[in-house]
This record gives sequence, C-alpha cells and structure tokens, in this order.
Amino acid sequence: MLDECSAAGYQGIDLGPVGFFPEDAGKLRDALASRGLTLSSAVVFQPFHDSSAWEKVKDAHIRTCRSLVAQGAKQLVLIDSIAPERTRTLGRPGDAPQLSPADWTGFVARIREACAIAVGEFGLTASIHAHAGGYCDFEDEHDRLLSAVDERLLKVCLDTAHSTLAGMNPLELAERYAHRISHVHLKDIDPEKKAVVVRDHIEFYKACSEDMFCQMGKGEVDFAALRQFLEKIEYQGWCTVEQDCAPDAMVSKVDMARANREYLSSVGF
Repeated sequence: MLDECSAAGYQGIDLGPVGFFPEDAGKLRDALASRGLTLSSAVVFQPFHDSSAWEKVKDAHIRTCRSLVAQGAKQLVLIDSIAPERTRTLGRPGDAPQLSPADWTGFVARIREACAIAVGEFGLTASIHAHAGGYCDFEDEHDRLLSAVDERLLKVCLDTAHSTLAGMNPLELAERYAHRISHVHLKDIDPEKKAVVVRDHIEFYKACSEDMFCQMGKGEVDFAALRQFLEKIEYQGWCTVEQDCAPDAMVSKVDMARANREYLSSVGF
C-alpha cells in the first residue's frame, strides 16, 4: 500500500486507525522514509458521543498521539464516529436524532479533554472534522461545538465532501473559519447520487459502496476555488486526499489515487 501511495505521486500519508500501521516508531519511520513519504496526520475516529466507551476511546486517542509525536507529525483530527441511529439521516438535520442536553455536555467535555491531552501533553494541533452520521455532522452542531471549546485547543479540519453532504458550502465554511483551519480533507461528491441518498434515507456505508464519493473532478466540489482561497489565507498545512469506495470497487484503488492526484495537480494542488 505504501509503495502504491508513493508511486501515485503522494508526499505523505495519514496514520489510519490506531494499530493499522506499526506502533513501533522505528519500524514505521523506516517504512515511510524508504518510500519518500512523511506521516502527515492522524484521525481518531471514535464514538466521542458514547460515555460508556470513553476509556477505550481515550486509550486509542493517547496511542495515536504517541505515534504522531514519534514521527514528528503535528496534525490530529478528531471525528465522532457514526452512530447507528443517525446513519440514515444523511443530509437531513431536521430528522436526525439529537443528544440530550446532558449527553451533549458530556460529548463536549470529552472532546475538550481529548484536545487538552493532544495539545497540552503532546504538543499537537487538534481539529474537529464534521462527519456524516456522527453527532458533529450538521452546521449547527459543528458551530455549537466550536463555540464551546477554546480555539486554542480545537481547530477545524475542513472536509469538502462531508460538509457538502451535510448541506454546507465548503468554501463558505472555509471562509467563516479561515482563522481556525489547521487541516483539510479533499474529497468529491456526486450531486445526483447525493440527492438519492438524502431522499431515500440510504445508509452511509451503502452510499459509499455506490460511489457517492466519486473520483475528484467528477463531482460538485469546486477544488480550484478552494485552492485559490487557501492561497489567499496563506494556508501552510497538509491537504489529505480521501477516497471512500467499496472494498470490491471495480476501479483499481491505485489508479483512482493516481487520477485524483493528477486532477488536483491540474487545479494547483
């Protein structure tokens, strides 16, 4: 996989779920360096909304922080993972189940604690990623969380397709939080398939398997405009290319990765 990533023209790669890559720092460092790759970032994709899972979530979080520090990486992205009860309310904030006031308070407290650990104990930059099916998905939830946690602790990871699916304009979101963007996830989305997913209450992973998140340049995200905006604000961070697709997708994943990289190069990334 690392060979293919390098061959497709990428300079770095995300850590992936804790344990996916070796937690032995030397082994991972050698594997990356031998292919000319840098560890760009890491995502903690965990159920922060679930108080009963917190000890397990916290353990994965701390192990992820350690791996980042060992590789000299700085960007940690927090994602509240998909809740089963919200996986069929994609793009429909009015229909999505909500946390009780007490549960929301606990959710915010766990995000704040995770940030304090990442920033205060490990010297990392932590950001929140609004993700489909989690409890930080829609604009009001995203804004409410960001207003509740000190911006010195919590930054913004802009995901171009998840924000679009949630009904937000990623460029407008970027403009509003320009001072707080620390990481960017690049992903495209097919507008026709998105409309069907929202209309027919299609579950998230099924939507992925049916290529709602399409090859870059074939969807509705305006990457050229985003690139211009990032230049305007002198953004210096990483942009991570993500391609959610079915495990048995007919198109070769390395071919898709290469096509995405070539397209992004054509619009200035």
